[in-house]
Amino acid sequence: MSETARVSVHVQSQYVASQSSPDDERYVFAYTITIRNLGRSSVQLLGRYWLITNGNGRETEVQGEGVVGEQPHIAAGNEFQYTSGAVIETPMGTMQGHYVMVDEQGETFHVEIPVFRLAIQTHIH
Repeated sequence: MSETARVSVHVQSQYVASQSSPDDERYVFAYTITIRNLGRSSVQLLGRYWLITNGNGRETEVQGEGVVGEQPHIAAGNEFQYTSGAVIETPMGTMQGHYVMVDEQGETFHVEIPVFRLAIQTHIH
């Protein structure tokens, strides 16, 4: 089984109108990510990398340790879920990236996070 096949990532995003200010070109999106360990041994999430692209094509890179202040261990067959957010200057954009994980043998590997959309519902076509 390939490294990435051991871990699945599911993303759900939503627009947060209460924190956004379209007049100031501030659009806030929340995203909930579920990371499932499909393998036979535990893994730990060490870090993350994001490429955030607004509707005008402007890219912002974000990287750091863990997610939401944690570096979770995910046992075989278990999952870890968290919610975070992103702020962009346009009513729609995208995010994609990868997680840096380590397995019980100390081998690090990347888990790709497929591109997902940040969009106000009225702007989805």
